[in-house]
Amino acid sequence: MLGIIGKKIGMTSFFDEKGLKVPCTIIVAGPCFVLQKKTLKKDGYNSYQIGFEEKKIKKTKKSLLGHFKKFKSTPKKKIVEFSLKKELKSKKSGDIIKVDIFNENELVDITGFSKGKGFQGVIKRHGFSGVGEKSHGQHNRYRAPGSIGAGSDPSRVFKGTRMAGRMGNKKVTIKKLKILKIDLFKNLLIIKGSVPGTKNSFLKIKKTYEIKYS
Repeated sequence: MLGIIGKKIGMTSFFDEKGLKVPCTIIVAGPCFVLQKKTLKKDGYNSYQIGFEEKKIKKTKKSLLGHFKKFKSTPKKKIVEFSLKKELKSKKSGDIIKVDIFNENELVDITGFSKGKGFQGVIKRHGFSGVGEKSHGQHNRYRAPGSIGAGSDPSRVFKGTRMAGRMGNKKVTIKKLKILKIDLFKNLLIIKGSVPGTKNSFLKIKKTYEIKYS
């Protein structure tokens, strides 16, 4: 299974063959440098580790500098490892991966971190409707969570109760997104629909693995 690291540029519109306006996301994908190739015999599993986007040496940890030096690479901002079901003999350390590993109209799975929204209440976080209308002696209850558990029995709040808390900034994978267009000169992928993350956030892009039934 092949994959690449990308960076989200933003969203725009794309007109398909029928002239319909389709919302899409523009991603700069690669070129990525293959750092380390892991094999079943040596490491216990098959995978390859790739790096994307140059990073200043003074902002890189010494332990990572040694890792990059070992594989004759400059420091990279983002390192991702793609696991493989079987060894990929065509790729080795030092190779460059570009967007040409994908084809137009192909399906991909994209992983990123969703937008962080900070500490939010139950209405925004879980879609609660609030306590209701204000009555005598009751005020500022429109967006309140209401009761969170019984008093005497069980005398505690159950784990997993939907309450206020941190929202967003979680690892999200959206599957089977269609590639509308590929720009080989600018290393751009135009993906149908939205992808997780803010602008300039890193994304992990890999081909959708489809199970074929006999």
